[in-house]
Amino acid sequence: MKNRKKGKLTISAKISAITIIILSAFSSVWLLSNAFSKNKLPVLGEPGHIAGSFSFINQDGKLVNEKTVEHKIILVEYFFTSCPSICPKMNENIKEVYYKFKLDTGFMILSHTVDPERDSVTVLKKYAQKYDASTPGWEFLTGDKDALYKSAFRDYLLAAADSGRSSFIHTQYVALLDRQRRIRGFYDCTSKESVLKLESDIKTLLKDDSNDQE
Repeated sequence: MKNRKKGKLTISAKISAITIIILSAFSSVWLLSNAFSKNKLPVLGEPGHIAGSFSFINQDGKLVNEKTVEHKIILVEYFFTSCPSICPKMNENIKEVYYKFKLDTGFMILSHTVDPERDSVTVLKKYAQKYDASTPGWEFLTGDKDALYKSAFRDYLLAAADSGRSSFIHTQYVALLDRQRRIRGFYDCTSKESVLKLESDIKTLLKDDSNDQE
């Protein structure tokens, strides 16, 4: 009887996680299709939406928070190091973005783990080395699980969830934020075409010193 209940809980957790991702995907499409702006890049989310404060630890064991990314263009990703499916492809594509902009101090990448219990600072450091990633250009972040998940959903409108049995679900989409911490685009990082659009939009934001677009 106990095993049956555990099975039901696991299935329920998986369904909840998948539902979050589906809602996130539909939300992203809705935001993109309904955002209206005279400028190239729309400001996404509810009117006035700005990513809030956060506090996580990077692969060097150093604190990274909203002060660290102040006045910078930010690319936000969610992944986990033991992910056998989309994460390697996502990070190979993000690596190309990193190489193109690594010399520009106005741009940073924040890759958040959805599995902080296993993705320690040491594990993240080794993982970052696989992609030749170094701080402050590309930060791999760990910390409190609830804080990581809340930040994904609340601040970046991205999906992150624990589906149970050491399995984690996250979206393949990444978010691009301007210097005012407003979301300016969502991109499928398993798609080369989408990544090319991402690179173009990063260039657009970097050229706009004020990012004061309405």
